[in-house]
Amino acid sequence: MTNNDIIRRLRYTLGFGNKDVIEMFRLVQVDMDYDTLDRLLKKEEEEGYVECNAKVMELFLDGLIILKRGPRDSSKPAPKKSNEEQAAFNNVILRKIRIALEFKDGDMLECLRLGNFPISKSELSALFRKPSHRNYMDCQEQLLRKFLSGLNKYLNGDTAEDFDEENED
Repeated sequence: MTNNDIIRRLRYTLGFGNKDVIEMFRLVQVDMDYDTLDRLLKKEEEEGYVECNAKVMELFLDGLIILKRGPRDSSKPAPKKSNEEQAAFNNVILRKIRIALEFKDGDMLECLRLGNFPISKSELSALFRKPSHRNYMDCQEQLLRKFLSGLNKYLNGDTAEDFDEENED
């Protein structure tokens, strides 16, 4: 699953239009124009497709957090990322979605259950540990994909379109 897929799925699940997404980028001091956004939202096989790199994905998620929760308290410095943490990008994506939507463990577990990927609470907590922790677990692509599918159902009801079927392993 590409970063472009994640942006498309979150945009659809949260009911955001292009204007909302551009506003999210503006909140993190990025000038995103409609043409560039349109190319990021295209599928790989479509003409004009532009791959969304990790930096743009992280800016999108930071904008989502600010949009949903407001700006960070300026008296508290932003946490610094180690090289280990940068390597586990799916974990970062999952963590930022959790922060933006203010999800507790129960919400996360329910999304995974709805996405047909139930895990235990201890497995969930392992996803949010530092990579150097002995119980740390990488967020595999399938888990992230199933979470996004379950998130769509969680926020939009059980009858929400399941966009996960096209990417079944």
